[in-house]
Amino acid sequence: MKAKWKILLTVLAVLVAAIGVWGSVVYSRRGVVTVQTGNVARQDLTSLVTASGEIKPKNYINIGANAIGNITELLVKEGDRVRKGELLAKIENIQPRADVEAQRASLASAEADSSAAEASLKAADENIRMMQAAIDHDNADLQRMKADLDRAQELYKEQLMAKQDFELKKYTYEAQKSAVQESRTRLMQAHAQREQTAASLASAQKRVAVAKANLVRVDNILDKYNSYAPLDGVVTDLPVRVGETVVPGLQNQTGTIIMTIGDMSVITAEVKVDETDIISVKLGQPADISIDAIPNKTFKGHVTEIGDTAILRSSGLAASQSAISSQEAKDFKVVIAMDDPPDEIRPGLSCTAKVTTATRHNALTIPIQALTVRQRGDLEPQKPKPGEGAQAASKPDAAAEKARKEEIQGVFVVRNGKAVFQKVDTGITGATDIEVLGGLKEGEQIVTGTYQVIRTIRNEAQVKIDNKVPAPKT
Repeated sequence: MKAKWKILLTVLAVLVAAIGVWGSVVYSRRGVVTVQTGNVARQDLTSLVTASGEIKPKNYINIGANAIGNITELLVKEGDRVRKGELLAKIENIQPRADVEAQRASLASAEADSSAAEASLKAADENIRMMQAAIDHDNADLQRMKADLDRAQELYKEQLMAKQDFELKKYTYEAQKSAVQESRTRLMQAHAQREQTAASLASAQKRVAVAKANLVRVDNILDKYNSYAPLDGVVTDLPVRVGETVVPGLQNQTGTIIMTIGDMSVITAEVKVDETDIISVKLGQPADISIDAIPNKTFKGHVTEIGDTAILRSSGLAASQSAISSQEAKDFKVVIAMDDPPDEIRPGLSCTAKVTTATRHNALTIPIQALTVRQRGDLEPQKPKPGEGAQAASKPDAAAEKARKEEIQGVFVVRNGKAVFQKVDTGITGATDIEVLGGLKEGEQIVTGTYQVIRTIRNEAQVKIDNKVPAPKT
């Protein structure tokens, strides 16, 4: 019996010792956190802003109806290339064409009247010149007759000429004076008639001007029944058919769109960039564009336009025009010109653009998931609680409490088996890594996972490193 008790006591002693060792090990590992780690390393880093949108020509114009009527002829079809000024479509124009013909006839009549008045004026000028020549001739005869009369009067005084001959010369001279006066009177009448003819010509010319202006007006009205290409481009949309009725736009009503002409010489990707990324986007930055309809190909481009107005993501309306004030997400329009667009590209194709906003060579980087935020108070050493051998701490004032709630960005660095929080300054962000500007050195070991551990781990906590890749679940 004594031997059995000895064996039993020995087994119990060994069991108690094993339990003690196990308990001491468990106690020593209390608070140890299993973490995944990585090293601070140098690498080339590129910051990208990714946004989706659609392909659009740089310049495109919607050709609307300028008159009401039925489409009688469409001279192009969707996809056709057109030149500036080319006739695209015709609208029924019987009445305006009749107005043009009537106005042309009125203009022809006015021009005929003007030509007749102009001919009359020329005839009047010619008549005046003839009368003036006759007056000059009569004046010359009058001067000659005056000289004859003067000589006859001298001869008559000396009784060398008969009275009958002297009186004949006197009467001839008086008759010539009357003839000259009559010619002058007729000339004055001719001048008056010429002025009247000139007034008639001016009136006829004004009627011609009015007729021409009316012809321009009705011809312009007729021209609005035709649609012409405003630029060189491609017909990208043709929503109407021959026979449909089109109407022009009014103040509060949109008119009929006959077709859309796009300038395909410059193709752009119009994308919507999130408001959190728009600050990084600058004019001229390079971009890679992928088009859903053209897989496995990437096209180069550069930023040419950045919108200043925020667009509501839900409605697509400008935030300034929205009647509802909300905190919903907003986007900004960014236009990217494609450097070498493919021939098969079409407006409206969905696309995704990756804009390179910054590049760093040999930059100090850490994984993005390692970065976390802690309040300053959470990083301070824990003070003893009241009643545990230490005097209770006094209630902090408002300034100290505000300072304790200050958020600090940093990572947990593994030092001597502990995770020590280290504040870091960051730069650009890449796809998986972020640039470190200060606070860390190359080669330092930092906590990179798991996500839950990084969110919950406390400063200077004991850690156990386990970088094994977890086995996939079956």
